[in-house]
Amino acid sequence: MKGSTPAVPHEVEVLQEIASAIVRERNVKRLLDHVLKILERSMGMLRGTFCLLEGDELRIEATSSLNAEERALGRYRIGEGVTGIVAKTGRPEVVPDIRADRRFLNRTGARDAAKALSFVCVPLIQHGQVIGTLSADREMRGDTTSLGRDVALLCIIAEMTADAAAVYREERAERDALVEENRRLRDMLTTWPGELVGDCREMRTVYELIRQVAPSDATVLIRGESGTGKELVARAIQSLSPRRDKPFVVLNCAALPEALVESELFGHEKGAFTDARERRIGRAESANGGTLFLDEVGDLSIPVQVKLLRFLQERTFSRVGSNEVLRSDVRFIAATSRNLEELMERKLFREDLYYRLSVFPIAMPPLSRRAGDVALLAERFLDKMNAKYKKSISRISAPAMSMLEAYSWPGNVRELENCIERAVLTARDGTIRTYNLPPVIQKEGLEEDPFHPEDASRPLDEQILAFERRVLEAALARHGGNISSAGRELGVSPRMMNYRMKRVGLTLADARTNRR
Repeated sequence: MKGSTPAVPHEVEVLQEIASAIVRERNVKRLLDHVLKILERSMGMLRGTFCLLEGDELRIEATSSLNAEERALGRYRIGEGVTGIVAKTGRPEVVPDIRADRRFLNRTGARDAAKALSFVCVPLIQHGQVIGTLSADREMRGDTTSLGRDVALLCIIAEMTADAAAVYREERAERDALVEENRRLRDMLTTWPGELVGDCREMRTVYELIRQVAPSDATVLIRGESGTGKELVARAIQSLSPRRDKPFVVLNCAALPEALVESELFGHEKGAFTDARERRIGRAESANGGTLFLDEVGDLSIPVQVKLLRFLQERTFSRVGSNEVLRSDVRFIAATSRNLEELMERKLFREDLYYRLSVFPIAMPPLSRRAGDVALLAERFLDKMNAKYKKSISRISAPAMSMLEAYSWPGNVRELENCIERAVLTARDGTIRTYNLPPVIQKEGLEEDPFHPEDASRPLDEQILAFERRVLEAALARHGGNISSAGRELGVSPRMMNYRMKRVGLTLADARTNRR
């Protein structure tokens, strides 16, 4: 008939609707779901599914009718089942009757085993690489021509949606990476590597560095003041490394006379020097396969530094008194409390050795900079000393804890451990009190002690209120002004904390001012 408009094939109308959806929809997941719904509504295709590659496995990411349980079962390795074959070959596959084709696995369990269905699966290809598949079921028909049209239609739709599928795949990978990073960060916040203790920002940085370097064989240089726990860091690295079940050998370079350091490190032969009555294996040889920890490496003499440098570079050495070249597979961790840069300027430490040792530096903060960690460490040492001396000291009094937190700790963590050991030995009633602490700590923390000598001349009620105010101030300062946390420490409810603060005329602003 003249002037009539030719009929548009139904498949073309479907493609136009999908193209319109691609232009309008900005959410990639909703777009993929919408495409599958169009195929189901307009083409009668059942259980339309987008599967995307994750490593060497395909998993369902969008589907028109599968429930969550069925969807979770839809995972296929490359080459496994019809979907896996399409992902492997990059070619479409048609199963005219799923009941008669063993390649069809029906892994989701969504199909009735007795129902006659056909299955069509085509690859999603971007930049020449298969990134997933698009598939759908079709009620079985007598001819195969219609299946050929379905394959052609799905191939065109796969080309149209490949970019969107790739974007969704990248978004999923970023989301999974973010979830994994959050899990890793939660682990970092709730677990401390090795025997290290502390939640301050500086220590969390140390934990992150430990976890980064531990899996490798990189040489680590741990720097920090004496008593900060450098050996604990070295042991934590060892415990998280592939060498965790191998020897961990320690050599304190400052604890030995210069003449003996080389022998202790590399060993010696019988008769190499006076009193060398037999061959001795050195620490480098004993640590073979494991970790060699050189503490206070800045105290080594220049001649020993030269031989250590050779060992670091080639993993070879010779015993004192021998020309035989030996090899030892060790992971080096060194530590020092000295200023190596200053030693290098004075020509007391070799620059080449410094750069060999400091491949991965870790700086341990002094205890004076670890705000909030004193209480954690004190409680840990209290448990340790209770076990050591078979005592049952249950707590550290609030005034005593205030003194511990106010002290400057020039001897760092080691000094705190010694302090708690002394306090456990002198405590008599299950509680560590201010008078159980060493005199130097009592003297420095006197200003924060709630017991003030000048209060003695005041009436009893005023002395009690002044004492209570100082206890409340100290608890609030320790918990950053958090009334609930301070109350839990003192065994007082938040309501009672507010009441007591009001009674003694204390505000949070006062507590913060006094803390500063």
